[in-house]
Amino acid sequence: MNLDTIIFIVYMLGLLILGISFSRKVNDSVDEYILGGRSLGPAVTALTMQSTSMSGYMFMGGPALAFQQGWYAIWYAIGDAGGSIINLSVLGKRMRRMSELLGALSPIEYLEKRYESVSVKIVASLISIVFLSAYVFAQFIAAGKALENLTGLSYELALILGVGVIIAYTVTGGYLAVVWTDFVQAIVMVVGIAGITIMGLIHIGGLSNLNASLAAIDPTYLSIWGKDLAYYGQWGMVLGAILIYAITYMGLPHVVVRHMSMKSTKTVKGAILVSSIWNQIFIFAPYILGFIGIILLPNLADPEMVIPILAYTFFPGIMAAILLSALMAAIMSTSDSILMQTGTILSRDIYQRLLNKNASQKKVVLVSRLCILTVGIIGIIVAIYQPPSIFALVVFASGVLGNSFMVAYVASVYSKTANKVGVLCSMISGAATNIIWTVGALDVVTGIHPFLAGLIISILAMIIGNRFGTPPSEEMQEIVEKAKGPRKIPKNIEKHISFDLSPEAKNITEFMQGNMGLSK
Repeated sequence: MNLDTIIFIVYMLGLLILGISFSRKVNDSVDEYILGGRSLGPAVTALTMQSTSMSGYMFMGGPALAFQQGWYAIWYAIGDAGGSIINLSVLGKRMRRMSELLGALSPIEYLEKRYESVSVKIVASLISIVFLSAYVFAQFIAAGKALENLTGLSYELALILGVGVIIAYTVTGGYLAVVWTDFVQAIVMVVGIAGITIMGLIHIGGLSNLNASLAAIDPTYLSIWGKDLAYYGQWGMVLGAILIYAITYMGLPHVVVRHMSMKSTKTVKGAILVSSIWNQIFIFAPYILGFIGIILLPNLADPEMVIPILAYTFFPGIMAAILLSALMAAIMSTSDSILMQTGTILSRDIYQRLLNKNASQKKVVLVSRLCILTVGIIGIIVAIYQPPSIFALVVFASGVLGNSFMVAYVASVYSKTANKVGVLCSMISGAATNIIWTVGALDVVTGIHPFLAGLIISILAMIIGNRFGTPPSEEMQEIVEKAKGPRKIPKNIEKHISFDLSPEAKNITEFMQGNMGLSK
C-alpha cells in the first residue's frame, strides 16, 4: 500500500470517527437524529449548505464541461456564485419560522403540513426518493472513480471503501454527524481547490496567457456560446445554465432542510456572509482548472479526471494526496446529506406518517438507519455499472428536483392563498417537463435549457392550478402571516407620524429651554 493510499484512508477514518462520535447525542430522539435539534449556528449552516450543494460535480463534472466547452461553462459558475445568497435571503428566515410553527422535521413533511394534503406528501416523496437516489448515485460513481485513480485500487473496491465510510457515519450519527463532517470538509474543499488553482495559474502564466493559449488551440473556446459555437444565439440555454444553480437550491430537499435546522432566524445574516465569501473563493476555480487542462492535458481520455491529474502534475505525491482529500470531501459532504434526507423521507414521511402512526421515536430512528443503509447498498450496486457521466446525472437530477419543489417552497412562505391543487400541478408538470425535455433532447430543437423550460411550466401550473383549489384554512393563512416575522411600520406612515409629531417635539424643546435654563 503506497503512502497516498494511506493518507486517504487516514482522512476517511478521521471523518468516520468524527461522525460516529455524534451517535451518543442522538439518544433515539427523532428531532435530534433527523434535524439536529435545530441547533446550527451561522458558520456551520453556511458551510454545510455549501459543501452539500457543491458535490463531486465541482471537482469532476464542472471541470469536464469546461474542458469540453471552454468559457461557456462559466455560465454555470456565475449562477452558482450567487446561489447561496438567493437561497438564504428568499427562504432562510421565513422557512425557519414556518417549519417550527408547523412542527415539521423534514422538507416533505413541511410541504404536507403547509398545503394540508397527504397527496402532496405522497407525490413529493416519490419524486424525492427517485431523484435524490439518482443524485447520490452520481456521487458514488465520483467516489469510485476518484479513489480508483488516486489509490490504484480497483473501481469496485474503491467504491465500497469510500461509500462504506459515508454510510457508516451517516447511519450512526444522523444529522449532526452529517453537518459537522460537512463543516470540516468545506474547509478542506476550499483549501484544496485554491492550492491547485494557484499552482495551475502560475504554471500557465496567469489568465491572460491562459486565454492566449486557448485561442491558439481553438478560438471558439473563448466564446460564450461554447466550442465550435455549439450554442450560438441560444439565450434560453445560457439563461437556464445560470438559473439552474442560482435558484435551484431552493428546491433541493437536502439543501432546504438547512433552513429548518438553524438555531434561530438571526443565523441567516451570518450564514449569508460566510457562504458568500466561501463561494467566491471556491466556485470559479474548478472551471478554470478545466481550461488549464485543455492546454496541459490535450490527450486526456476522461475529462472528469482533470483536477486529480493536474494535482499530481503540480505537487509531489504526498501533497497532491492531501489536497485531493478535497475531492473526496466534496463527494462525501453531498452523499451523506442526500442519504440522510432519503432516510428521513422513508422513515418519517412514509413509515411513521402513513404506515405506523403510533411508532415510537426509537423505532423511527431505527427505520431511518435501516433505510439509509439500504439506499447506500443499492447505490453501490448501481454505481458499479457506471450510469451516465457525473455532469449529466447531477444536472438532470438537480434540475428535476428544482423544477418540482422550488415554486412550492417559495410559494409556501410568500403566498397565503397557495393551495394543494396548485402545488401538485406545479410539482408534477415541472418534473415531467424537465424529464421530457432531457430525454427528448428538446434543448437542441428549441434552444431552451431543460431547467428553464421546467421552471416556466412549473410557475404557470402553480398559477393556473391554484385557481381550481380551495384556499388554505384560516389557521394556515395566519401561520403564513406569522412566518413573515415582525412587521415594520410602512415608510409612508412613519413619515406622516414624524411630520405630525414634529410641532409637539419643538414645543417641548422650547419649554425645557425656557424653564430649565438649557442652552441651545
